[in-house]
Amino acid sequence: MTAIAAPASTPASGHEDPFARNHLPPRGLWPELCFDLPELQYPDRLNCAAELLDRAIERGWGERIAIRSAGAAWTYAQLQQQVDRIAYVLRTRLGLKTGNRVLLRGANHPMMAACVLAVLKAGLVAVPTMPLLRARELGAILGKAEVNAVLCADALRGELDAAEHLPAAVVTFNGDGGPGSLEMLMNDVPPGVFAPCDTSAEDVCLISFTSGTTGVPKGTMHFHRDVLAICDCFPRSTLKSGHDDVFIGTPPLAFTFGLGGLLLFPLRAGASTVLLEKLTPETLLQAIRDFKATICFTAPTFYRQMAPLAAQYDLSSLRKSVSAGEALPLATREAWQQATGLRMIDGIGATEMLHIFISAADDDIRPGATGRPIPGYQACVLDLDGHPAGPGVIGRLAVKGPTGCRYLADERQRDYVVNGWNLTGDAYEMDDDGYFFYRSRTDDMIISAGYNIAGPEVEDALLRHPAVAECGVVGKPDQDRGQIVEAFVVLKSGVEGNDALAAALQEFVKGQIAPYKYPRAIRFVPALPRTETGKLQRFKLRQE
Repeated sequence: MTAIAAPASTPASGHEDPFARNHLPPRGLWPELCFDLPELQYPDRLNCAAELLDRAIERGWGERIAIRSAGAAWTYAQLQQQVDRIAYVLRTRLGLKTGNRVLLRGANHPMMAACVLAVLKAGLVAVPTMPLLRARELGAILGKAEVNAVLCADALRGELDAAEHLPAAVVTFNGDGGPGSLEMLMNDVPPGVFAPCDTSAEDVCLISFTSGTTGVPKGTMHFHRDVLAICDCFPRSTLKSGHDDVFIGTPPLAFTFGLGGLLLFPLRAGASTVLLEKLTPETLLQAIRDFKATICFTAPTFYRQMAPLAAQYDLSSLRKSVSAGEALPLATREAWQQATGLRMIDGIGATEMLHIFISAADDDIRPGATGRPIPGYQACVLDLDGHPAGPGVIGRLAVKGPTGCRYLADERQRDYVVNGWNLTGDAYEMDDDGYFFYRSRTDDMIISAGYNIAGPEVEDALLRHPAVAECGVVGKPDQDRGQIVEAFVVLKSGVEGNDALAAALQEFVKGQIAPYKYPRAIRFVPALPRTETGKLQRFKLRQE
């Protein structure tokens, strides 16, 4: 695989404000970047929003539907008009300089998508935030990214107003459109196409904060080049999306899984996307039916909940279903396939890597495996000494590709990037054919009486019991064994948790996997702690 060396001189930035470039890690701490595919050869001057949107118009896609929602359908030409007007407001009405940071706060909606693209096109740096974040969390992001302006959905203004480090320029949208709103500021923007900022391919355009499964989110910095690279890898080689596809799903646009799957990938293919707020398993199934969606992106939890309901809906338009965000239990994959006939595309990505880098589709799928490195990326399993290990060894997953970790002023850069590899924090095992099997997060491996036990394997066994709706498994300190397996179980409606059921679950697990892996402690709980993206927060279970 071809790698690029650090250039003799840093490419000229298109940013007047050097904050982002000044807060990148030293190049010696960057991962090795690989660009061996022809489609990954990008010019030195690059604006990703212009490539995604303006080039679409030039290709004659202007009248195609780009974004659908509950009450609107925007063509590519209409989306471009909205993006250009917002970009004009940001640069002219708000007086922002290129390189300034703009915090974005909104649910999945056409205006949120237009705001993201406008920030990128204007040469600013987007800082998307999850809708459910509270004032304390928002204040930490505002302060760390030294945000210069905020575009916020009117309904989400409350927590923002209580946050520290709030800049003077706060503009709301999707409200009543009154004075000071984004819609009002857009009203009298002069007609014409907004000229995209002349940014470098290595200018930062996105600072995404990790979703906090470890409790300490970090800012990950991505270039204009990175945005296009994720569009030209997974969707092209594995998803095989085309201009007739209709994308739909649940991950927020503030989450890189959702930003790629529900905005960037459709635009790159000339396809359309459906953006809806506050979806439930039932309403997602309804939307797939009503919008005739062809590709669905959501987390394993949603697929598990949708599987028993699927027969009630016409899902004949759906041809691809993508799972990511957390480990996909084999039981969930099998239940979805039995219900719909669709073979789940599993994938692992990371906020640090921007999107999916290991996956498989169609006949390349193997039960229990996430997949193989997608074209453009390479991966291996590192042993305890940090050396690439052969098949059958559980170790740290290490990845290289056209994207990679660059933390915003964070000492943890040295932990994530080692010898040019990105260490994702996942424990994996590779087989003889190069397929990667997820075992656990590296900090979630349970060591009990000398045995290594992967929590997700125990969870998968528990999920096969008809009484179990959800579960999370962690290691609990134990004087005799070092740790024991402890399971936190959410039961299905109408099922009572008691000692007899706990014992029955333990025996059930012993019949599914090696008996030493069974949960010696079971706690019945009403709900599991999850991030807004649906990831299980096992560190909170351990704190229990």
